[in-house]
Amino acid sequence: MSDTRTTGDKIEKSEVEWRKELTPMQYAVLREKATERPFSGEYEHEHRQGIYTCAGCGQTLFESDAKFDSGCGWPSFTQPAAESHVDEERDVSHGMVRTEVLCSKCNGHLGHVFEDGPGPTGLRYCINSAALKLQPK
Repeated sequence: MSDTRTTGDKIEKSEVEWRKELTPMQYAVLREKATERPFSGEYEHEHRQGIYTCAGCGQTLFESDAKFDSGCGWPSFTQPAAESHVDEERDVSHGMVRTEVLCSKCNGHLGHVFEDGPGPTGLRYCINSAALKLQPK
């Protein structure tokens, strides 16, 4: 029997179910708000065209056209594929004030957004590779 519940556009699963479906690194990032070591992620130097979806639920999050090399050690994007596909929350952990980025469908932790990106948005969505799956074009 599945513990998955879909409420409106939201997906809710038990921690047991998440652990069964995700790799240990995906679980740590998406469910426990962990961060990959810089420059260690699968998509840090990815240049193929495609759509980046949530590794937890498959929702479209970012497009390769918005990806850029920020030099920060994590895949960076100027904007989400759709504003409604990401939620933002204030994060005061680790002695910093940041804006956390979450998948709006499964509430998975993706990374953080900063206001030091290039035009046109001036934003840098700094996202963990473990939170993403690339669907190449």
